[in-house]
Formats: sequence, C-alpha cells, structure tokens
Amino acid sequence: MSAQQNRFSPSEFAAQMQSEKESLEAASEPSYLTADAQGEFARLADDIRTYLSAPQGLGEEERRLYSETLNRAVLGYPQEREQVLAVITDRLIRLRMHGAVNVQHPYQSLAEALFAEVIGLSVLELVLADKAELEEIQVVGERIFIVKNGLTTPSPYRFDSIREVERIQQNLVLYNNDRINPRKRWAEVMLQDGSRVTMTGFGFTASPTLTIRFYTVRSFSLETLCRPAYRTLNTRVQQLLRAILAARFNLVIIGPTNSGKTNLMKALIAELPDEERIITIEGRFEMMLGRDFPSKNIVEYMADEEDSYHRSDQAFKLALRQSPQRIIHAEIRDVDANIYVRACTRGHSGSMTTVHANRLEDVPEAITDMCMLDGRGMNAERLTKRITQYVTEIGIEMSYLGGRRVISRIGELCWEAGQAYVRDWVKFDEEKDDWLYPFPPSARAKLEPTTGGEMDE
Repeated sequence: MSAQQNRFSPSEFAAQMQSEKESLEAASEPSYLTADAQGEFARLADDIRTYLSAPQGLGEEERRLYSETLNRAVLGYPQEREQVLAVITDRLIRLRMHGAVNVQHPYQSLAEALFAEVIGLSVLELVLADKAELEEIQVVGERIFIVKNGLTTPSPYRFDSIREVERIQQNLVLYNNDRINPRKRWAEVMLQDGSRVTMTGFGFTASPTLTIRFYTVRSFSLETLCRPAYRTLNTRVQQLLRAILAARFNLVIIGPTNSGKTNLMKALIAELPDEERIITIEGRFEMMLGRDFPSKNIVEYMADEEDSYHRSDQAFKLALRQSPQRIIHAEIRDVDANIYVRACTRGHSGSMTTVHANRLEDVPEAITDMCMLDGRGMNAERLTKRITQYVTEIGIEMSYLGGRRVISRIGELCWEAGQAYVRDWVKFDEEKDDWLYPFPPSARAKLEPTTGGEMDE
C-alpha cells in the first residue's frame, strides 16, 4: 500500500466509520441547549472524548494509526492536531451542534473550544511553542521543568491546578485504552517515532507527574560529534573508537541520564559495516536503529518483563539462535545479566551495553551483583574477574560538562590482585577543556580480543 493510501484523512475516516444511522441517533440524543452553559459544555466535551477514544478503524493497523494520531495530537504535533480538529468539527455537524450559541467559550469556534478541552495541553501549549532543541518536559504537580541539550531548567509557566495535569493524563490514557486510577496509579504511552510519556498519579507519587520525552532526529556519526557545535569528542578520540570497534572489544557505556549514551551508541553502530548481523534488545524501541539505518542487518527486540513469553531472557535465547555478530543491549538489568555475560563470553565479541554505575571501576561488580541474584551459587570473585576481562573490556564514561555532552573517560578494564581497575586511555580535563591520554593500551589489549569460554558457575 502506498504512503498516500496510508495517510490519515478525517473525511475518509468519517465516511468509513460513521454508519448511516448516525444522524438518527444524534437526533434522539438529549439537547445540550437546555442546560446551563458550563454543564452543557462539560457534557459535550464528554461526548467528544468518548467518541474519539472509541476503537476506530476497519482493522488492527487502521486502529493503531488512529490511536497514534490522537497521541501525537495531544503531544502537540501540528498535522495530527489539524486532523483531529477536523474529526471534532465533523462530529459537531452530525450532532447539529456546530452552531450552538448557548455554549460560552473564548475560542473562535465551538470545535476549537472542545479541542482545547479534550486534546489540548493547557499551559504546556506555551512550552511547546518553543520546541527548538526541546528534549523533555517534566511536570511535578503544578510545576514544569524543561530539558534542552541535556540541561534541565524550571519553566516560567506552571499549571493553575492539579486538575489540569490529571485531565491531560486521563486524555492520554483514554486514547490508549489504558487507565490511571486508584488501583493503577501509573501509565506509559510510546509513539512510533520514539517519543514517550510516563505518568504517575496520587498515591504512587506525592503529586501527579507527567514526563514527555521527545525523540529528536539527529545525525548519528562520530564525525558529527566531533564538530564544534557538539564537541563530544575530538579527532584522536574518534580514531581510537574506530580502532576499538575494528578490534571487536566488548564495550560498556555509563553516564547519568541525558548525558548522551544513546547518541554515542548509535554513532558507534553507524560505523559498522551494513552486512554485520546486529541484534538489539530494549525495554522499548528507543534507539530506532531499523528506521535510522534501514540498510543495516539489524533485528530489534522489545522485551516486556511483565510478560513471561516476551521477557528479556527469552529475547536473548531467540537472539542467540539468529546468528548475531554483535549484541546491542540497551541496558543490563537483573533478569538478563547472566545471559548477556554468556553471550559476550561465547563468541559474540564487539557487543555493547550500558550499566547504571557511578564509576567505570564499579561496573564489573555491579554486573556480578545482578548475576548473583538468580541464586545459582556462582563464585563471585571468579565471576567478577571473567566479567572484567571479557564482558567489559573497554569502558566509556559520558558526562554533561560545560553545557555539552562529553566523552569524559575511555579506559581498559583490567584485573589485578583480586580486584578490577581501569587503565585510562582517555580522560577529559575540565580546566584545559581538552582530552588527555594518560596510558597507552596494555600488551593484552593490543592483541585480538578473544572469547572467554563459558561463564564460571
């Protein structure tokens, strides 16, 4: 089917989905004009909200596209907003309400007033008006924070009441056939482009929260990250990273949220030959490698830890049977730590992952702790040694320094005298605003990395 045929059209949708009996049913509905203006508007808004949230489409794909359109409209995407406004206008015409004069509102039309109530983001509309470089919107109660270029700052705007936050939450979950209520006080929405919304309600958090993380399309290449506009690395560091990829070392990347870990990982993947078989395992499709690198031989898994059939350990089992040359794991977690360690020590060199750790020195022990949680009685020290030597051969640390994302450290993880240490190849000096190169690679690192055999148990 062509892109033109796939395009959502409000008029075509209305023609397909509205039965011939609609006008007769509308005529039998109670008149809104007999109620007071405020109650009348609220009832009409409920009608429009229910109408929009009903499953629409002739098949699963059409229903998914329609839900995606509603979500994007709520999140401020202009084309989808026009489409949904057209649907609301059409609904009012069918209800013979488009010319109602008893409903008071400050908008140019009743359709726009209803759109603002059931789709609009209230004061967040003002935040979205300046969307350049906007990466994230964070709402905590009535307060609003924005993230641009990795830097979080308070917004000059805030909600007038908690009710406005809860209304937006209810709109988002309603349009996804989800719920957020006293029994389930959280919800998440994920769009196809990678944008994500996370919501919590009273009782789960002290105040209702709403976090909107936008997917920003950028050029993912090491060369781009060398440019003055980014200066995440320099030419020498770029050459080193390419050599690390060619030598097929297993990589681990650490760093705080919004420090650029995903951007760097995608830049490294961009350097790999298209024919290399890459398997990715994520909790959600955030890297979007298949879309950004359509010519690469990539299989993308989305694991769901709450679904026994589709958890990360099952994804790993299947992935290992699909001839991967490299495994890209978005983040090591407890349930999949053992399987990732086995993958790295049984012939899948050149793999990459991220880990929550404060320092590179802490990474092997952090992964060991996760592996030990399955209670299989492994020797902790032997396991940490094997992880150091074969799973986390090279560590990269990302930081947010001086208003930009920076590779602050690249080091070789080594084992000596019963503990892990890091031989720093690269360190960023904040005072000099430049990279230093404390030590060359060890004699071991100059050799072809080898697999470490089966993990000790």
